[in-house]
Amino acid sequence: MAVTVPPSPPTDESALQTFGYRQELHRSMGRYASFAAGFSFISVLTTVFQFFAFGYAFGGPAFFWTWPVVLAGQILVALCFAELAARYPISGAIYQWSTRLSTAAFGWFAGWIMILGQIVVIAAAALALQVVLPAIWPGFQLVGGDPAPTTATGAANAAVLGLVLLALTTTVNIVDNRVLARINSIGVTAEIVGAVLIVVLLLTHAEHGPGVTFSTGGQGGAIGALLVGSFTAAYVLIGFDSAGELSEETRSPRRVAPRTILTALTAAGVLGGLILFAGLLAAPSLTDGRLAAEGLSYVLTSSLGDWVGKLLLADVVLAITVATMAIQTAATRMLFSMARDGMMPLSGPLSRVSPRTGMPTGPALVTGVAAAGILLLDFASPEAFLAIGTTCIVLLYLAYAMVTGPLLLQRLRGGWRGGAPAGFAEDGGRLFSMGRWGLPVNAMAFCYGLAMMINLAWPRAEVYAPITGHWFFQWFTLLFLAAVVALGALYRRLRRPAARRARAGQIPVGNPGQA
Repeated sequence: MAVTVPPSPPTDESALQTFGYRQELHRSMGRYASFAAGFSFISVLTTVFQFFAFGYAFGGPAFFWTWPVVLAGQILVALCFAELAARYPISGAIYQWSTRLSTAAFGWFAGWIMILGQIVVIAAAALALQVVLPAIWPGFQLVGGDPAPTTATGAANAAVLGLVLLALTTTVNIVDNRVLARINSIGVTAEIVGAVLIVVLLLTHAEHGPGVTFSTGGQGGAIGALLVGSFTAAYVLIGFDSAGELSEETRSPRRVAPRTILTALTAAGVLGGLILFAGLLAAPSLTDGRLAAEGLSYVLTSSLGDWVGKLLLADVVLAITVATMAIQTAATRMLFSMARDGMMPLSGPLSRVSPRTGMPTGPALVTGVAAAGILLLDFASPEAFLAIGTTCIVLLYLAYAMVTGPLLLQRLRGGWRGGAPAGFAEDGGRLFSMGRWGLPVNAMAFCYGLAMMINLAWPRAEVYAPITGHWFFQWFTLLFLAAVVALGALYRRLRRPAARRARAGQIPVGNPGQA
């Protein structure tokens, strides 16, 4: 009697081949390393310390309540991404997902906007050192003068420290992906331990009751103040899609990436909210102006004592370093993925992976140099600090909407049923799916993203140009976004003749698996 042997489940490498790609990146990351990729991009210690003072200055203590609102909105987006990560475990997640849900041109613009957004985020994360290092030791204020990042000397020093950090993170992103994953995992563990310690210690040194969180006390009216105060949460709770970006380096990514996308965002959201809450309760004063100027660094050193506070701030420095490195890693994978499809200038060298290290060296150098160039804006004006931070959030929110929007259209047309894509065999386990909740969750995710983009990009003079009132910084985000779209359209127009010749068989452009 013949015995029917069930087909063996596909390997990660063979599953990748169904999309037309060879396994070039080294697949060595486990579940914790995948979680660490998303968590370190979010990096609550980096971003909460960087933007706490700004949120408090505009929203007062009540800006705390913008945190759960933004977290809920981002969880809606993350649920959509988790479905896509299970079905399309490919580097360059936003670009790949948007392309497969819409058109090649639309997906290209999503990837282009995402790459530039990630590069700006790298620069913004590197600037966060200025909020912490001078508070640990005044000698880190190399430029001299006032260390506040909103002053000329503070902004210039932030650029200097950021350039040093970018040199380090670019080197790590070239060395080896196992070294990268190990540093990332160690850094995330230290960040989680440090965040928990900060919350516990601050709560044991509380000076106020929970009722203080219902007081606005910021600039302007209550609603307007809270809308601006939400920038803190909006800036922190991004980058959870990084687990999808590293799918080609993750073992069993269809099962692992959806879970780590959601767990990274949830863990960061809970820890970040607790840090905000504990910081407000432990602040020595809510009215002396120091909380709006110095932020959480002032709370730690004042409430916990100089040495304990500085020890915890050192952990924040480690978190900033690892976050900058992780954000640059995500950007390199996006650039590599688009170059591999022949979608970027100099696609040949940018798509090359070192067989020894498993790292795309070209994209690492490009993202590092480009982020360093953005840092130079801080030498021009301290108002560039906030302009850079807000611009990167808007770009990422727009790129996210360019995924949730087409996915919503697919659902409305009945083209998305949550199953595995054609030619992509499942390995016996069920892929993550929202089931019947997919349509309402997707619709709310898309609407939330649009609303936050409008809120973030609105050209408020008191927010973006409070010192000089210069129109350039007031409109910087919209101008930058217009320039990004215009440059993208120009490149697409110039590339069209080459693409036509490629289709005629004259020159090779693009990946044959992407037809």
